[in-house]
Amino acid sequence: MNTLVKDSDLDWEDLGGGIKRKIMAHDPNMMIVKVAFEKGGVGAVHKHPHTQASFVHSGTFEITIGDEMKVLKGGDVYFIPSDILHGAVCLEDGVLVDVFNPLREDFLPK
Repeated sequence: MNTLVKDSDLDWEDLGGGIKRKIMAHDPNMMIVKVAFEKGGVGAVHKHPHTQASFVHSGTFEITIGDEMKVLKGGDVYFIPSDILHGAVCLEDGVLVDVFNPLREDFLPK
């Protein structure tokens, strides 16, 4: 477990479609992930058992959670309860910082 993390020490993982991510830090109870989007990048609608809190670091995103949609910009946040459908569309290049509880084991290298 890394307790002091320098962004420059971590490599991006290209997810395709104008999206890349860095797993910044994690333990069994929590994970923080930085996700960079190019304009037009789509975080497809999905759900997972993890609770998620996200900080819009920069850019502009159309965020959908359940039946609600809002356009959020740098400085805004959103919260996703467990097993709720959600997705994102990037309207202006930007970065999201996602926190998951518990960690997303499916994000870890195999």
